[in-house]
Amino acid sequence: MNPKLKIAELVNLLNRYSYEYYVNDNPSVSDAEYDRLMRELEQLEKEYPEFIMKNSPTQRVGDRALTKFQKVEHIEPMLSLGNAFSFSELRDFDKRIKKEGVIPSYVCELKIDGIASSVIYENGIFFRGATRGDGYVGENITDNMATIEDLPKYLQRNIDIEVRGEVYMTKNVFRDINEKRAQNGEEVFRNPRNAAGGSLRQLDSAITRKRRLKIFNYTVVQPEKYGLHSQFETLHFLQKLGFTVNPHFQICRDIDAVIKYIEDWEQRRFDLDYDTDGVVVKVDNFADQKQIGHTIKSPKWAIAFKYPAIETETKLLDIVFSVGRTGTINPNAVLEPTMIAGTLVQRATLNNEDFIKKRDIRIGDYVIVRKAGEIIPEVVRVNFKRRSQDSVIFEMPEFCPACGQKLLRMDEEADYYCTNKQCPGITLSTLIYFVSRAGMNIESLGEKVVEELYKHNYVKKITDFYYLKNHYGDLLSWDGMGEKKVNNILNAIEKSKANPLHQVITALGIRLVGSKVAKIIASHFSSLDKIADATYEDFTQIKDIGEATAYSIIEFFKNNRHLINELKALGINPIAASIQPENQIFSGKTIVLTGKLNMMTRDEATEIIERRGGKVTNSVSTKTSLVIVGTDAGSKMTKAEQLGITIINEDKFLEMIGE
Repeated sequence: MNPKLKIAELVNLLNRYSYEYYVNDNPSVSDAEYDRLMRELEQLEKEYPEFIMKNSPTQRVGDRALTKFQKVEHIEPMLSLGNAFSFSELRDFDKRIKKEGVIPSYVCELKIDGIASSVIYENGIFFRGATRGDGYVGENITDNMATIEDLPKYLQRNIDIEVRGEVYMTKNVFRDINEKRAQNGEEVFRNPRNAAGGSLRQLDSAITRKRRLKIFNYTVVQPEKYGLHSQFETLHFLQKLGFTVNPHFQICRDIDAVIKYIEDWEQRRFDLDYDTDGVVVKVDNFADQKQIGHTIKSPKWAIAFKYPAIETETKLLDIVFSVGRTGTINPNAVLEPTMIAGTLVQRATLNNEDFIKKRDIRIGDYVIVRKAGEIIPEVVRVNFKRRSQDSVIFEMPEFCPACGQKLLRMDEEADYYCTNKQCPGITLSTLIYFVSRAGMNIESLGEKVVEELYKHNYVKKITDFYYLKNHYGDLLSWDGMGEKKVNNILNAIEKSKANPLHQVITALGIRLVGSKVAKIIASHFSSLDKIADATYEDFTQIKDIGEATAYSIIEFFKNNRHLINELKALGINPIAASIQPENQIFSGKTIVLTGKLNMMTRDEATEIIERRGGKVTNSVSTKTSLVIVGTDAGSKMTKAEQLGITIINEDKFLEMIGE
């Protein structure tokens, strides 16, 4: 192993995961996996300090603030905490404290799985709220923080003070919101923390208010100003001012009492209406904290004990496949029902063929399933000791499970695709997308309702939704429908006819055309007819439309002119709205994509590059300006290094395009 290269690999991975967690609120790996990689990096940097990189996550706190909010510089850094995963590590922490000449008492607090925040009050009146950001500069989210009901707007004393806490969403609210999102055809939130993070970053605070966020406060900046001498005293002080404090904090006289507290809460925490993933242990006395000090990233006087990821073992009964809107074939595990953290789990994601074969997952195996808050649990590994001789080796199907079309796997991609345009699986996914919030936003038409309508032959193409009024009596006879629900659905369908042009274009599900591109198209063509009549040259003259996108649009309207005419006949013929085109940051550049991208498909990345003036090619040469690498990048990356061509990862690419 080359330690320099391994450190660079870990830094790139952890920086990407950090961006997903802190900025996008949509992590692609579990906390346990992130922590494992971080510990590996820390150990390597300890052994080879000469290879520590300036952008290493060990050298900073979190990640940068989003540009859509005003930046706020924190008076004192909002440091993150070091982690412990075993009681022996806790005892080592205790020994380090005592080596500083301190005989400590500790305060234990449940570690809330939410979003760190800071609030400032002037003369006892709420003045400003901010996220942690990178620990030094956060985001001004004052309007959104003001919607949190249990955050006081006026304190019991007229003082100037900065208080820090954790914003969270309760499990009950999370379930209610996801049920409504599913009914509306919207993507559901993965877990309460993601939902809380996305809610805090809404530009419209009215949306944040609907998410019913809450907060637990846990510390005061510069506590000596208020005559405070300990963390235990500070928590009581916050309560007297009117702040909500998690009620389960406890003073512990030694490390044995700390361990007992942690053991007591390992199972009790699942009875709470909010997620916790550990316990925060702090030296109680502030004078002792000052004597112990801190590193550039973390206080030495505090540590977060992390509970193990929530896992269980169950039998994998079968592997079934679903078809996505773009034709992707997605394998899913059918499990012997098992309870994980109070939830009955019967399905789990298996990602793709490579994921399954790398872990040698077979039908009939006993597998470990993990659910660390995700909506869809994940198969982690196989218990090979329980493998039966009857277990069935996984084979990716050769043909589409929905239509029988031979499947295609693109070069350097992990997914298989069905290319049959008439595939019923693709058709159903297209119908679901059309009525979803991302599409025509037809309320009450959730995924399950669309599946039933398709199954009973009421809708086979998108225009069929507008003829459902002719089946009013039939719909009333369905179980669980009723007059009110049927009327709501039909009224929402009728209302969607007034949607603007860009929304209709988006709902059509044209390959490479999302909402942003749809708005650009709508700003240059005033109607569906003008888009349908536009030529390749008409599209490519728009500096925001690349070659691949132009071909995709032309192909769609060429093959679906009858569908467009039918939409018009139904009264769906909107007029365009204008939009500003995007910057040409890749103008004149020839770019190569290699490896698996995590945040987008290869086609989506190509479309983004072309819209911004760049050209995407398949091979690396002296004419190549830039190579964008994903995971498992191969020979193209090696050749780029040999030629001295600039190489960036997906995080840097996202930063360049401002997403």
